[in-house]
Amino acid sequence: MAFWQEFEAPIGMETPRRADALVPMPDGSALRLPLRDYGAVGVTGLIANQASLAVARRLAGWMADAASRFAPEVVVGLPTLGHVFGPLVAEALGHSNWVAPGYSRKLWYEEGLSVPLASSTTPVPRRLWLDPRLVARIEGRRVLLVDDVISTGHSALAGLELLAKAGVRPAAACVAMAQGDRWRAAWPGEVPLVAAFATPLYRPTPEGWVPMPETAPRDVAL
Repeated sequence: MAFWQEFEAPIGMETPRRADALVPMPDGSALRLPLRDYGAVGVTGLIANQASLAVARRLAGWMADAASRFAPEVVVGLPTLGHVFGPLVAEALGHSNWVAPGYSRKLWYEEGLSVPLASSTTPVPRRLWLDPRLVARIEGRRVLLVDDVISTGHSALAGLELLAKAGVRPAAACVAMAQGDRWRAAWPGEVPLVAAFATPLYRPTPEGWVPMPETAPRDVAL
């Protein structure tokens, strides 16, 4: 597999692109990402649980750097792929543990600590659950909500709704990749969102995919 295994020199980043894009990273390197055809637009893909450990750890380090100014006291990592970064970001911030909501209901879970969720990559609705035994870990603390990617914002907004059911408003949210700007319209302005890196949406042309620079939320990235 060519994607997500190593960082490269930023050479060959010209556009249009046919199948992939070299995306600049905070340290001047680049990460090769596949381009996904969403019809009217194309997007860069990041499947965190298929990435090399070295790539995941460096992305998590940049995420922690971006989020550290909010002084988070506990990390809540969203499933599924936010679970890759949740523990790594928590560790980079000096925490001893983290909180992991999930999609499966255990016998002792409560309906009131769950919300429906459908995302751009998983359109079939399901429920996001929080173990009631973990509520005490986040109550009254500065929470950092962590996910792998924000695209339409549906997953992260469900995470905010779930935390609200536990009486918590996070100090900030943090993702590895901010994918375009489609999430901005519905995102609550009082919750800062930061990213390790950001990518634009792409438009199709006969020659290939061309980036739409105006859609890249660069103000959220390192």
